[in-house]
Amino acid sequence: MQSKHSRSIEEMTKNDRSYYLHTIDHILILFNFNNMTRTYQELITFPTFEERFKYCKLDGKPSELTFNGHRLLNQMLYRSPQWKSVRQKVILRDNGCDLGIADRPIFHNILVHHLNPITIEQITNHDPIVFDLNNLICVDYDTHSAIHYGDLKALAPTKPIERKPNDQTPWK
Repeated sequence: MQSKHSRSIEEMTKNDRSYYLHTIDHILILFNFNNMTRTYQELITFPTFEERFKYCKLDGKPSELTFNGHRLLNQMLYRSPQWKSVRQKVILRDNGCDLGIADRPIFHNILVHHLNPITIEQITNHDPIVFDLNNLICVDYDTHSAIHYGDLKALAPTKPIERKPNDQTPWK
């Protein structure tokens, strides 16, 4: 008797094929994720914010493979003197601008984003990529969220709210 895994695709049931294809898709995602080689040097060759955003976009894949609940490790890394020093160098290099674009200054908290998401093993093994300036870029909170989980539309400027007299004083 053949096992479920030794049958040909044609012999599998619809559910078997679906599971098999889903597993293959997941393996390919992991393979592509682990083989990303984004660099700051390549990023800055893209002249527009949109192009740089597309270059950085992660489609929500990294959270499973990076900290995923290891909050203490996350805090230890981002509160370390070495990280604070590297972070300051990145902010100075990028002039505190979103994705390093000169006409997109960040006026509130500046985040420093890893172009290639780091793993727990890279942190615990003190892999130099964690602090590599060529793997880091300044972003604001909205850009960072969109890189990981959203899309460019989430960053589109919104139409300002037209204010009216007394619209913020409900007692009048």
